Amino acid sequence: MKALILLSSLGIITLLAEIFSFKKLLYPFVLLGLLATFIVNLFDWNLPSKIFFGMMQYDHFAVAFTSVILAIAFLWFIMSDSFFKEGTNITDHFGIVLFALAGTVIMVSYTNMTMLFLGIEILSISMYILAGSNKDDLNSNESAFKYLIMGAFATGFLLFGIALIYGSTGSFNLAEINLFITSHKGDVPMLFYAGVLLMLVGLAFKVSAAPFHFWAPDVYQGAPTVVTAFMATIVKTAAFAAFLRLFYTSFVTVSDIWVNVVWVMAALTLLTGNITAVMQTSTKRMLAYSSVAHAGYMLLALVAGNIYSSSAVLYYTAAYSIASIGTFCILSIVTNVKGSDVIDSFNGLGKSNPFLAFVMTVVVLSLAGIPPTAGFFAKYYIFTAALQSGYTNLVLIAIVASLIGVYYYFRIIIAMYFKEGRNEVISIQPNHKIVLIIIAIATIVLGLTPDFIIRLL
Repeated sequence: MKALILLSSLGIITLLAEIFSFKKLLYPFVLLGLLATFIVNLFDWNLPSKIFFGMMQYDHFAVAFTSVILAIAFLWFIMSDSFFKEGTNITDHFGIVLFALAGTVIMVSYTNMTMLFLGIEILSISMYILAGSNKDDLNSNESAFKYLIMGAFATGFLLFGIALIYGSTGSFNLAEINLFITSHKGDVPMLFYAGVLLMLVGLAFKVSAAPFHFWAPDVYQGAPTVVTAFMATIVKTAAFAAFLRLFYTSFVTVSDIWVNVVWVMAALTLLTGNITAVMQTSTKRMLAYSSVAHAGYMLLALVAGNIYSSSAVLYYTAAYSIASIGTFCILSIVTNVKGSDVIDSFNGLGKSNPFLAFVMTVVVLSLAGIPPTAGFFAKYYIFTAALQSGYTNLVLIAIVASLIGVYYYFRIIIAMYFKEGRNEVISIQPNHKIVLIIIAIATIVLGLTPDFIIRLL
């Protein structure tokens, strides 16, 4: 709860920067504010679980996912300094991003479906604006328009599902809904089951799970690269935390209704994301389909529904987000120099800039799930959770999908080290160098010490 208050306060303060003329101090102020929020959030770890007004619960689950989100947001802000130095809407950008982060905190800690809806909408509206923040770029405008239209359509499913569940149970509270189901076994209205499936569709859109993923490639490609990085990491982490909290607090006793649907969705997401990524020449679009595929891996934990699920998703989101921030940071640097984001833009990077090539290799290996990086153990724990619940066939599909993923990730490594490219001088800003060093170290350290995060939940 303290994290939500601090982030909201930071957002309000940034909106006053123009009036009180401290716009130049905003960037370090926000970084310090995020660091302070992260520390304050950690202090809540050893405190008893608290429920605020029956609407939000700050327990270990909420503290852990909020910590991951804040840590990734800190790295994202360091990576995205140019986004807050160019243009005339700097304070607006700060405010929108901070309010988006406030929305993610609500999504990981809600206990009432009205708060789930508020958290999703605070985050979504912010992302619609950020996707179209490059007003001079038609692709950015198209990205925002598609995201808005498809997002509004998915929100309709979510709201309709919430309405049907409220009509069936008489409550928005997650615990009370679960109590209603357990006390009315065999007598739950059919409208309730329809509501569960409608909410599943709405949340599947938010995590870009197939067949509700069609918006992701176009939106990711058209949005500014730093905004795409935000969507692929922080937004996805919050959405999966919301997914887990809802389905394993309220709907776990009726899992036979939705688990097979999620099983098919996971398999379809894994195969669609990885196979389609192989056919891309644009690195940004390839990473968009890669993001779809990674949603498929995390859906395995949702299907598993055992004591390992939450820990596996927490570790996976941390490992995936760290690697993705590094990938998009390097992509942004290379694109600014080469003027293109095609995979051939990385040709010869191993000679022209060994540091960038090394970090890119580390994060790409992590995304591909190659040991000893964090990505390997992230997939290992996800697969273990699914196997513990007997979903061997789904794990086999995921392994095949991973092998396909290795192919398109290694295309980047091959381009960097085995293809000749133009020897442009690629300069790296100090802040980018710092964040890339942190990411490379974190990817390897988390791979060598996975229990550090796994044991949190």
